[in-house]
Amino acid sequence: MAPYATNRRPPRTMTEAEQAALLKTTGEHARGFRDHILFALALGTGLRESEVLGLNVGDVMDDRGKVKRRITLRVYKRCTDSPMPQDVFLPDALMFKLGKFLKWKTSHHESLDNDAPLFISRRKKRLSARMVREAFHQWQKKAGLSRRYSFHSIRHAACSNIYRREHDIRLVQRFARHVNITTTTIYAQPSDEDLVRAVKDLPC
Repeated sequence: MAPYATNRRPPRTMTEAEQAALLKTTGEHARGFRDHILFALALGTGLRESEVLGLNVGDVMDDRGKVKRRITLRVYKRCTDSPMPQDVFLPDALMFKLGKFLKWKTSHHESLDNDAPLFISRRKKRLSARMVREAFHQWQKKAGLSRRYSFHSIRHAACSNIYRREHDIRLVQRFARHVNITTTTIYAQPSDEDLVRAVKDLPC
């Protein structure tokens, strides 16, 4: 039996078109820039909600004020005494966006101290999970998404994107930082989107 065989259903995740619509909509609104960066960060790294919100400026910016390629997490899900390496690597496009975001924070008088939260509310406090979930729901409506997703679906989408690109379940395991590869095998299951793509050009 193949190592990725599983009877588990594929995760409920955003389609590629929905991901693009979400990023396009948030990117087109000046007031959506912070959320655009937050969603892009989640999509580009597969970070969980708590991991994104736990980031400080010093986690993504080096001593020269440049965006790091590798982020070593301080806040992450601890489900074992011996977790996988908690390092994530940033795509080029995300590094560019984060560089713009750091400049944006400076222009909006937000702290770039190493221990300052990366994402803050209008009250200059660390962004809460409740605020992120509300914002995510509102941006989904503005982007015209017909289905409502939880924030965790962004992580599912990120992992699914890696599997579609590379077809390497071990690579997805490393990307997702799963201890057990059995957890990762859900991303090897074909999604509805995969099926639509496969059949749309069939002769009939």
